[in-house]
Amino acid sequence: MNTVSQPLLRLENITKRFKELIAVNGVCLDVPLGEKLVIIGPSGSGKSTLLRSINLLEKIDEGSIQFEGREVGYVMRNGTRHLDHSQAISALRAEIGMVFQHFHLFPHMTVLGNVMEGPLTVQRKPAAEARAIAVDMLVKVGLPDKSDVFPATLSGGQKQRVAIARALAMRPKLMLFDEPTSALDPELVGEVFDAIHTLADEGMTMVIVTHHMGFARELADRVVFMESGNFLAQGTPAEVFGSGQDNERIRGFLNRLL
Repeated sequence: MNTVSQPLLRLENITKRFKELIAVNGVCLDVPLGEKLVIIGPSGSGKSTLLRSINLLEKIDEGSIQFEGREVGYVMRNGTRHLDHSQAISALRAEIGMVFQHFHLFPHMTVLGNVMEGPLTVQRKPAAEARAIAVDMLVKVGLPDKSDVFPATLSGGQKQRVAIARALAMRPKLMLFDEPTSALDPELVGEVFDAIHTLADEGMTMVIVTHHMGFARELADRVVFMESGNFLAQGTPAEVFGSGQDNERIRGFLNRLL
């Protein structure tokens, strides 16, 4: 892991409300370049909302998001927070890729077309270059033989790997994974984890929300336990998953899943 003083991503006092519910409560987080950070916790704890806030899919109410040392996502006008202009948001999302629980592939496009779409339409790359990038990404996720088929013919695990390839085609500096295997049958989970492991081995910076504790323990550099919009604890996998875990709430959660 790179230990440069300036993190790739910094969150300062991020707060997100849905009416009276505080989904994310003043969260602060630094993610250094190359770190594999895994966020765990019960359903409804704010994990997915936090991830969506990083990628500006949820508008935060308070705090700041800094990427590569610059504040991103918002501008202040007349004392009120507003989302930045659409071009700036698109540029940021090109650098922060996201993979969701559900695959959101375009059913009318081939696998290759799905992966080419971002470089073509967002980055305005020539078709030949976009195709070459897409082919490379499909090789990376182990699906070079599926380029000409349509998503309906794929298994769930294959669809999720195409979704990962599509995000990677934008050449992001940070990848966000929001429960990437929760919609999959158990026997398909491993192939998606294998693809994520490949990215980890290549040094990709990642923030991953998952309910698979074994995967979190083996992949993460750092694990954060989140509940009720707050970070209850964070540390190495050995510290968070260790038998000596002294937080009763975390211990109870882990005992149900491990």
